[in-house]
Amino acid sequence: MLEPISVSLESLNLGTLSPMLVAIFGALLILVIDLIKKDTDKSLHVILTMLILLVDLGSVIGLSLNQRGFFDVMLIDGISVLGQMIIIVASMLFIPLAFSGNRFHEYKYPEYFALFLFMIAGFQFMVSTDNLILIFVGLETSSLALYTMIAMHNRLRSFESAVKYFTMGALSAGFYAFGAMIFYAISGSVEIYKIAEVMVQREYEPILYILVATLFMLGSFGFKLGLVPFHTWVPDVYEGSTSALAGYMAVVPKVAAFVVSIRLFEFLTHSGIVWLEGVLYVMVVVTMTIANIWALVQSDVKRMLAYSSISHGAFVMAAILIGTTQSNSAIFIYWTLFMFTALGSFTMLWVNRNKNSEENISDHSYERYQGLFYKYPIAASMMGLFMLSLAGVPPFALFWGKLYLISSAVTSGYIVLAVILALNSAIAAYYYLKLIIYMFLKDPIENNNDKYLGNMTLTLKTVVGISAAFMIVSMFFVDSIISIVTNYIYSSGF
Repeated sequence: MLEPISVSLESLNLGTLSPMLVAIFGALLILVIDLIKKDTDKSLHVILTMLILLVDLGSVIGLSLNQRGFFDVMLIDGISVLGQMIIIVASMLFIPLAFSGNRFHEYKYPEYFALFLFMIAGFQFMVSTDNLILIFVGLETSSLALYTMIAMHNRLRSFESAVKYFTMGALSAGFYAFGAMIFYAISGSVEIYKIAEVMVQREYEPILYILVATLFMLGSFGFKLGLVPFHTWVPDVYEGSTSALAGYMAVVPKVAAFVVSIRLFEFLTHSGIVWLEGVLYVMVVVTMTIANIWALVQSDVKRMLAYSSISHGAFVMAAILIGTTQSNSAIFIYWTLFMFTALGSFTMLWVNRNKNSEENISDHSYERYQGLFYKYPIAASMMGLFMLSLAGVPPFALFWGKLYLISSAVTSGYIVLAVILALNSAIAAYYYLKLIIYMFLKDPIENNNDKYLGNMTLTLKTVVGISAAFMIVSMFFVDSIISIVTNYIYSSGF
């Protein structure tokens, strides 16, 4: 008779699960409060969410590095902690946008905020493991919550966006499952580090199966990151979502996808097999170039920012292609600086949100911003500031991220890639400056009664102010950011 297996709590190291459990229990708490007391105000949900995220952040900071837990599927290393910190801080910055001037449908439901916390827990699981099964669980948990949050805006375009995102996400999940199945078949493991060890021992044979598995995984994360040719959902989903949620999607889901990509693709690109590096190289270059060209011809500011986010994602994927300690540091430095810039940009779109606009009319056409400086000089100046940062104009925040990333390419011998990155930054500057020209150099449209700041509140002003302040003064502490990030990366052994 078989003896029962005893597992001690100490060996499980449940502390590694504490950040995700905080988010999950917080979501359940919001739902329980709603059951006890109906019709609670959205301010309670927002404040509770902020407090839960603050506790979540504290639990992440308190984690010890380079430890495993929960049957060794949890992995807490430097990039795990960095990824979770960016996810939580970005969430804390975006959730106050619920305090908008207009009353929007989704914010009156406590389920919206519970889904928000479940989504964050999913992202945290993704970045805190190298187990392909747990990554899939986190991926689907976050994705299903996000689909629902988009649809809760309760407009035809929102429903359309949610269905498109769900359909493309289901295909992405299928790609991931098929790629993971092949990796398991050729290695006998679902742990990424063990898969890498087996492949090295077998000298990357059978090469055909590795090729197919890698392509399926690239397709899966290509969908999540919006890489060409898997990008088609991005502008439509951003346009159908609220500007607040679109800005969030431009930042947070991609952090989780970048961390998984670091763990999965870097050992493949450094295998010495030319096609593995070549496929990713071509995808990165084509994505940033095509996205910038499409952004040039957009007539809607939100769609322009959607294509812009695709280009920025490809910029960071270039660092994963390079795969050095400096380039991995550049990923988190770049995305931290991009987080504040994107927050400010999409918040400025959010304050212009017209709740009563017709379904077939864009809220964010360039014409709506024409001559904005003459009506609202401060608002135009702030928006112009964020556009200059996105363009990488010194001394604003994103310039330092681009500079550090391009220098990592040069240091590693990727001279051609560095030139392509610089050229694409120059192309991108044109469509950012296009909005500035509309706001500052064109006369306002006569008889235009649009209220640009109709959705503005004191909270939104504070968020914009924080973003602008960080973007301007970041040049004074960018060295500190680099030092902190690099220490975490070194602790991970990357």
